[in-house]
Amino acid sequence: MTAPTTTDAGSSPALDFIAKTVADNAVVLFMKGVPDQPRCGFSAVSVQILDHLGVEFVGVDVLQDDELRQGIKTFTDWPTIPQLYVKGEFIGGSDIIREMFQSGELKTLLAEQGLIAA
Repeated sequence: MTAPTTTDAGSSPALDFIAKTVADNAVVLFMKGVPDQPRCGFSAVSVQILDHLGVEFVGVDVLQDDELRQGIKTFTDWPTIPQLYVKGEFIGGSDIIREMFQSGELKTLLAEQGLIAA
């Protein structure tokens, strides 16, 4: 019996990278551009919110690789970018991030996870 290839398992280098990035970092924002230079308004708003809350996060530019851009949509079964993960859990896209920020829910979540001061 041969070892399965990545396609047999329904995985890919992009999906493996996404899973590892989410597992290795407390807060990850898959976005268009980088935190210092977002390349879409939704990514820019998401970065501003995270910066405002003072949480450290890793920004991953999905525009650098087409397989990565499609892979993140497949990984979460969520059609839009940006996508926010906290401690391995998918939180949502730009609208959800903004709504959670406005209600105070995002700050509470980050504080409960020990990622920012309460």
